[in-house]
Amino acid sequence: MDLGVMIEGQEGLTWDRWRRIMRATEDLGFESLWRSDHFFSLSGPHERPALETFLSFVLVATETSRIRFGSLVASATFRHPSLVARMAAQIDVLSGGRFILGMGAGWNVPEHEAFGIAFPPLKERMDRLEESVRVVRALWGEGAANLEGRYYTLKDAICEPKPLQQPMPLLIGGSGERRTLKLVAQFADEWNGVGLTPETYLAKRTILERHCADVGRDPKTIRHSQMVGFIIGKTDADQRAHLAKVAETLPALGRNDPGEVIRNMKSRGWLVGTPDEVVQEIGRRQEAGLTRIMLQHQAQEDFATLELIASEVLPQVR
Repeated sequence: MDLGVMIEGQEGLTWDRWRRIMRATEDLGFESLWRSDHFFSLSGPHERPALETFLSFVLVATETSRIRFGSLVASATFRHPSLVARMAAQIDVLSGGRFILGMGAGWNVPEHEAFGIAFPPLKERMDRLEESVRVVRALWGEGAANLEGRYYTLKDAICEPKPLQQPMPLLIGGSGERRTLKLVAQFADEWNGVGLTPETYLAKRTILERHCADVGRDPKTIRHSQMVGFIIGKTDADQRAHLAKVAETLPALGRNDPGEVIRNMKSRGWLVGTPDEVVQEIGRRQEAGLTRIMLQHQAQEDFATLELIASEVLPQVR
């Protein structure tokens, strides 16, 4: 199992903190580094710093040497897909072939309203995501790209330089059974499910396999990953202390009894417990078919917790 670190870049992330997280992720031995794509905080004041996603990836590309990294996930509503394809290709070249582009349909209404970005109905957002993926794939291919879509058109479009990775990996996030998982079967190299227990993940996996059969694709060619929240500590007191740090970012978690909150997190699919208990839960997910977990590190300044995971969890799950 590969373990990555996932950062909510809209929750107070600064350039200095991002650099320290990058270094810690690489130096501590994590496999990858991921971040969200939002314009302002989803859980606190909108005045919190929120670094632009693709600009932050330039730093990872140039200031790290080993870790893979990517978006979890870039909203198709925020940028024209031709721009996304060009940025992703050039970040991949800068990094020596370590970038993974994650894409999704977009969902947070207040951001769109605040920044004057159109927020169409779900069906149209899914249609736009599908066309966006086609645009990206076309521009990453050989020669000039041509595409006649309902929303996007390419006419002898050239994208140079091409991604260093051939093929360039594309991740699609979400668990919608009718459209999202169908798009995964058609286009994705990796599927990322969020908020799933091992049991609900297996049910979604079965549906994905049906979509793969419909399009004539071997489901084994798709990597399965999951973004997962976590609370970890050697003792109950340590776990409550970690929860308190997470609640500084997610204030709603601090309004109820800590023991009850931790129990609820576990039922919602979070990794919760001692390092050994977290290792056991990761093992359950690996047995279910997951090969990469992105640990949603909400307490961004809590480097001690990353060090604990690196010393007591990573060696047991590799």
